[in-house]
Amino acid sequence: MRVIGLAGWSGAGKTTLLVRLIPVLRGRGLRIATVKHAHHAFDVDQPGKDSHRHREAGACEVIVSSSRRTVQIREVEEEARLPDLLRRLGPCDLAVIEGFKREAHPKLEVYRHANGRPPLHPDDPRIVAVASDHPFPDATPPIVPLDAVETVADIVMARAEPLAAVLARLESREGGEAGERSSWRS
Repeated sequence: MRVIGLAGWSGAGKTTLLVRLIPVLRGRGLRIATVKHAHHAFDVDQPGKDSHRHREAGACEVIVSSSRRTVQIREVEEEARLPDLLRRLGPCDLAVIEGFKREAHPKLEVYRHANGRPPLHPDDPRIVAVASDHPFPDATPPIVPLDAVETVADIVMARAEPLAAVLARLESREGGEAGERSSWRS
């Protein structure tokens, strides 16, 4: 498994880009997993469903399973760390992390000028490219248009790093360069 992230401020278009990117990468034969960071309380459970009723009654963990999918909902005291979330993923070729912009994994910044927020890439050496609606003539990482999904897919495939290297960097909290590259299917 290889890992890369999409990072940027809220409203920049990370989710929009990701839902356009996944089919392109799937078309290239890759199995894709995603890890999404949320800054707020969220609920994937629906009121009235048995699993929601279980949690509302006080269950600290609910697993719902069928022949097609399994979901686990766990009430937590503290936010899970990114390395722990990555270790929970099942077999796939590529894990795309949406959010976690302050972590030390390779990231493609999604930047929208109308947000009025500063770009992340000048201060984050782990940003490998920027998908933007605004030119940055002096930028070090390559800048591509937000709607250039095929080009973004090329960058993602070229710059995603092996899981072991990403985990080592995240665990060390140093954010330095890490490890060797491996094949896509390892």
